[in-house]
Amino acid sequence: MNGTGRGHTVRMNPFRFDEPYQRFELLETERGTPDAPKQTNDPPDPIPKEIPQRLSETETLLKKTFCGAENSDLILRPFRIGNKVEALAAFLNGMADADRIGRFLLGPAQKATLDPLALRTPEELQKAVFPLDESKCSDAFDAAVAAITEGQTAVFLAGERACLLFDTRGYVSRSVSEPINETVVLGAHEAFTENLRTNITLVRRILRTPRFVASLLPSGGKNGVRLALLYLDGVTNRRLLAEIRKRLAAVDADAVLSVGMLEQQIEDYSWLPLPQTLKTERPDRVAASLLNGKAAVLLEGSPIAIVLPATLGLLFSSAEDAAARRPVGTLLRAVRAAGAVVSVWMPAYFLALTEHHAGQLSGEVLSVVLSSHVMVFLPLPVEMIFLLLVFQLVREAGVRVPGVVGHAIGIIGGLLLGQAAVAAHLVSTVVLIIVALSGLGNFTIPDYSTQLCVAYYRVALCVAATFGGFLGIGGMTLLSIALLASAKSFGVPMLAPFAPAARPVRPFLIRRNPLRRAPDDIANAEGRL
Repeated sequence: MNGTGRGHTVRMNPFRFDEPYQRFELLETERGTPDAPKQTNDPPDPIPKEIPQRLSETETLLKKTFCGAENSDLILRPFRIGNKVEALAAFLNGMADADRIGRFLLGPAQKATLDPLALRTPEELQKAVFPLDESKCSDAFDAAVAAITEGQTAVFLAGERACLLFDTRGYVSRSVSEPINETVVLGAHEAFTENLRTNITLVRRILRTPRFVASLLPSGGKNGVRLALLYLDGVTNRRLLAEIRKRLAAVDADAVLSVGMLEQQIEDYSWLPLPQTLKTERPDRVAASLLNGKAAVLLEGSPIAIVLPATLGLLFSSAEDAAARRPVGTLLRAVRAAGAVVSVWMPAYFLALTEHHAGQLSGEVLSVVLSSHVMVFLPLPVEMIFLLLVFQLVREAGVRVPGVVGHAIGIIGGLLLGQAAVAAHLVSTVVLIIVALSGLGNFTIPDYSTQLCVAYYRVALCVAATFGGFLGIGGMTLLSIALLASAKSFGVPMLAPFAPAARPVRPFLIRRNPLRRAPDDIANAEGRL
């Protein structure tokens, strides 16, 4: 057997252990404590700040910065403005709209008529030649490189240490569609996309006020994507905005690819399983949160927005609460709260009764429980926790399998597994019913992250009930309430406005009256009509 190594042929015999291994591999075969990591690749040269005056130097610097020898996406287009001024257009193929560059940048520049006595400064050329609406002048080369990576076009002029940046972004993005995870009957059916500008526009269509601010900031990741901090000037607390900006500026990661990664960089407590921000895909919900004095963060490439600060009441609220009538909205909130209570405490309460407090059950109920469990060889706590984990397994399988097949797996898999487990005497029918009810109650919680937190907290409560009965449930519940009462989301207590008590305390379950106009405002409106 022959192998090639370092430019010459080496004979390799698998039965000769005295010959070195010549194949290329990236494996650590040494034993013992490893040494300090060594730099295997030369670090890239820092991007210069100033723009060269000569276009040839600028072209060479751009090719070196964008790895032009291997990167075929970098387009460098030399041209003349008015057949007099030498210029160089630089953009990335696929990120910039080539048709827009030809129609509104290269075409007008080549057809322009320049006054020979004019100074021809970049600012004058920007106003007199190019008809693009979004353009600016920059004297920093690193700013030009950042603009090119975002899909803009940089035009460098001969003899000038400044360039013109034009917004020619034209990369393909997904169109606005219906929400997938937050569907409603009454309300808007628009969801965020992966395009940051489109997402800002969706919110601005709802909040048509000059006080709506969308501040573009770097995400802090090495991938260079941007984020947008949304708030209403005069409504959102200034100290809250300063704290959010401070945490966003402190983000330093190799890559920020989703709002979930960004949330973990700026949250208060990494050990708290309950989410400390609200993640939503609905523009109307973001707009409603901004009207209530909150802030939101949108990330380029992510169709989810994070609303902060978040409280427990916000996590249990739905986008359809404001659209339903007051009695119906109150009933929906009550059903949601009851479903959450059943989901969290019913399995643990059943275990506590059967394992430690069987005397509180009637003879009929106790006989039903014992008769259903007589052929099951697993202990009752192990059976309950096993079914809860199987329920989570079926749920995860239904989510991960694409398309309609996922829903079929979730329904058919649950039915088949439940029926087969009862027939094989692995679980009892009473425990199966309790797990099914707790799973249905879990789905009444609107926020997906909160659903996952409740699902695994339910298992912890079952363990506490197994060892301590009602005392274990009470201790675990008090400990959880104490942790939530001490936790804050960007300075706001998670249990606000109940712990600590604040005024005004808005009803948690009962829907309040919608905002109405004052009599003077109604009279003025009638006069305008």
